[in-house]
Parts: sequence; structure tokens; C-alpha cells
Amino acid sequence: MTERSSRLSRLRRVVPEGRAARALSETRTARPLQARGGRPRRRGAQPKVVALGGGRGLSASLAALRRITGDLTAVVTVADDGGSSGRLRDELGVLPPGDLRKALAALCGDDDWGQTWARVIQHRFHSQGDLHDHAVGNLLIVALWEQLGDHVQALDLVGKLLGAHGRVLPMSAVPLELEAMVKGHDPERPDEVGSVRGQVTVALTPGEVQSVHVVPHDPPAVPEAVAAVLDADWVVLGPGSWFSSVIPHLLVPELLDALTETRARRVLSLNLAPQPGETDGFSPQRHLEVLGRHAPKLALDVVLADEAAVPDRAELTEAAKRFGAAVELAPVARRDGTPRHDTELLAAAYDRIFRMHGRIGPWR
Repeated sequence: MTERSSRLSRLRRVVPEGRAARALSETRTARPLQARGGRPRRRGAQPKVVALGGGRGLSASLAALRRITGDLTAVVTVADDGGSSGRLRDELGVLPPGDLRKALAALCGDDDWGQTWARVIQHRFHSQGDLHDHAVGNLLIVALWEQLGDHVQALDLVGKLLGAHGRVLPMSAVPLELEAMVKGHDPERPDEVGSVRGQVTVALTPGEVQSVHVVPHDPPAVPEAVAAVLDADWVVLGPGSWFSSVIPHLLVPELLDALTETRARRVLSLNLAPQPGETDGFSPQRHLEVLGRHAPKLALDVVLADEAAVPDRAELTEAAKRFGAAVELAPVARRDGTPRHDTELLAAAYDRIFRMHGRIGPWR
């Protein structure tokens, strides 16, 4: 047994005895049905969904998914080094809390309580002093980390305070730094390939990102995140900044192993448009190609794309086949022409995919 498979095996054993025990025990009640891979399921249970990503892309996915399942876990990137998160990370040595905060806000309900707390944790101070541009939620999360000494317990407590419709977990237990190989980062040397560091630098590079990796190169995954992926019915990857929010999940070895070994079905949700800097000029199939280069053993079941953002369905279908995936095209963009997802349309697309691709029994 390799060291990585041994570590993953230990995570399988340890997590159910800790904080995940209650969630796992719920599957042992009522008369079980057989789900994909022979895993027992309660009759009428909602699908267990894990969404991976960061920033606005993950927030859009979570806001849609919480409308169709009550068993939802977000696994969030921890490589942000800009703004309030970057300052807290540099000053206190903590995980960058910003993407975790955004995920919690996206999971807040539509009632007065949920929307009030969503606004509060997203609120930023404006001043001439040290508090300028700090988000309230960032400070709250970091304060609880210091009080409790436990990333997961603190995030669970914030979620309880907000009445969040789901759980938020960091993908790694240590703050990560992105390093990318970029062609033409220096406009005066357009053919030169060099390395750049930092999520903000990668996201805003004027060059073409060739590949990305994380520092440290073998970061520890959060055990609860691995357990959630292994126990899921569906895993949703993307949308989001491709090199700085989506692909980093594939660079945490234990998390990649879990994504490869899980019996869950896997959905890749493509972006509505290329992102200036990171993926400028990328076609939908090019997004798949670079994903495959970073995780050649990753299999997918469904690739979801907005029908208006796919100029050549045949080429996307061919690219998806290399992952073993079917292509689902649906109108998921806002009708105002901005490259933003419409929450209700995205929820309808996910719901249809869950119902059409391997659903066992009614979810609701």
C-alpha cells in the first residue's frame, strides 16, 4: 500500500468516529435502498451533495444547490492571498477566511434571519485605519478559530449562528500558495514561460497560464472534506476561476484520491465565459483539456454548460468523452447579459441532472 492510499484509508476510519458520525448515522435508519455502488440509502432521502470551488463561482453553485437538497457540504479553496483574507493570513498565519465566508453567506436562507446575517458577514468596514476593507465575517471566523483551536468546529458554529443550509469546510488544513507557469507574463517577452506566485497574481496575469501547483506540494486535506466526498451521492466541481479556484482541489493528494475513488457521480459545471487573465480565449473544451492535464485519472459523469456559451457542441462532447462524461446544455445565465449564473435556472439544471443521471428513488 502506498503512503497516499494508507493516509486515505486512515481518514476513512477516523472521521466517522468524530464530527461526521451524526451525519453518517442518518443513513442507517429506515429501510435502505441500494444506491450506485451498493451503498444503502433511506427511502425518500435527499441526495448528499458536495460542491468544490471558491469565490463567486462556488457561491453561485451553493445558492442553487441549497434549493434542491438539505444535505449539502461546501469544500472551499484556501489559497487566497489578497484583500482582507491576505492581510489576516499574513498577520496571524491563519487560513484565508474570505472564500469560506462567501460560501457561508451563499448558504444563508431567504428569510429575514438568513438574509440579515448574510449581509452582516459580507459587510466591509470603510475607514482610514487598520480596519479598512476587513469583512465582518472574516474577523468572526478567525476569532472563533483562535477561541476553539479547530477550523471545522468554528465553521460549524458560524453556520449554526447563520442558520446555514449546509456545511462549509476548508479543503486543506494549512494555507496554500499557488504557483503557476505562465507564458507571456511579461508582455515584453510574449514567448517566455516563467513562474508566478500567489492567487491574486495568477488570477490577474496578462499571460497564458500553462499549469498550476500548490505550495506546499503535498498539503494535508481536512479529514471531514475527504469523508464528505467519499460519502456523497453527487460531487459538483466548478464553476469558478479555473486555475485559482477549481483546479487547486485536484492538487491536494488525499482530496484527489477521494474524488477518484468515490462512488458518487461527478458533475463539472463550466463557466459562462473565459476569465480575463487566467483563461482568456479558452473554449469550453480547453477548460476540460487543462483539467485533464492536472488530474489525468479523474472521471466525470456530467459536464454542465450554458447552451449559449458553447459554440461547438460536437467538440465539447468529444472532450467530455475523454472523462467518460455526458454533456448537458441548459440556460443557466442571467438574462441581463452579464456572465453570472441565475440561481433558479442553475438549480433547475442541477435538479434535472440529479434526476436523469443515475437517480435512485425520489429525493424529496
